[in-house]
Amino acid sequence: MSGIRSASRLVCSVLSALALTLTVSSTTASAASAADRPSTVSSGWNDYNCKPSAAHPRPVVLVHGTLGNSVDNWLVMAPYLVKRGYCVFSLDYGKLPGVPVFYGLGPIAKSAEELSVFVDKVRTATGVDKVDMVGHSQGGMMPRYYINFLGGADKVNHLIGLAPSSHGTTMMGLTKLMDAVPGARKALGGMAPGLTDQALGSEFLKRLNSSPDTMPGVEYSVIATKYDQVVTPHGTNFLSGPNVRNIMLQDLCALDLSEHISIGSIDRIVVHKVANLLDPANAEPTTCASVVS
Repeated sequence: MSGIRSASRLVCSVLSALALTLTVSSTTASAASAADRPSTVSSGWNDYNCKPSAAHPRPVVLVHGTLGNSVDNWLVMAPYLVKRGYCVFSLDYGKLPGVPVFYGLGPIAKSAEELSVFVDKVRTATGVDKVDMVGHSQGGMMPRYYINFLGGADKVNHLIGLAPSSHGTTMMGLTKLMDAVPGARKALGGMAPGLTDQALGSEFLKRLNSSPDTMPGVEYSVIATKYDQVVTPHGTNFLSGPNVRNIMLQDLCALDLSEHISIGSIDRIVVHKVANLLDPANAEPTTCASVVS
């Protein structure tokens, strides 16, 4: 009986730790959203009448992270890119029944199918063959499944990941704790598969990473932060391949303390670097001063 009680307490610890992680992430994201929310939500983007210009010939698809959504994750990035003449689109994916606002919790392979449908919708509306894509966290990793297994390699020009969970995460050791209890991973996956699909050792990650990190014909860029507290250990964000740029945020600005949430939501240095990556011919140096760009 004592063994059962110990296992039960361990499961409760895992659930409590995950709940705390979700609460902190949600609170941080909500606070950032309140601080940066424009008077007209999503004004200027998701405009299906927008036609790409000669200067910016590809629309930009923004892919939110776990617990994010098509608006709150992009309250800084989307207006910044729209102001610079891009056609910008964002989607909601990975919804769970009865869970509003906080998305990216459904099975990731299914979310990649939703992304595929959305990209085709954007391509049809704008009349282009390929899009550029910027994704945060799960949104920087999940598109690789779309590119590798769902035909996305012919439809994506450049994938830019912001703190992507490229090769999974130990969640600061929580995966070891979770796997110490028989059935705990399966139970948690039944509640929020979008979370456990990103945990190191998941069947989804085995499938994703059975193929090369990159596909020919697609450019890849990753911006990571040494202060990432969600995708751990550090360095697992980065991709390998001949067509990859791996960038540590602190190499652009050593004073930038952005962690996992802020690197993909409110960091203007990151936004400036993304704009450079989308338009390298007109790039300007990204430094600490870019925070006021």
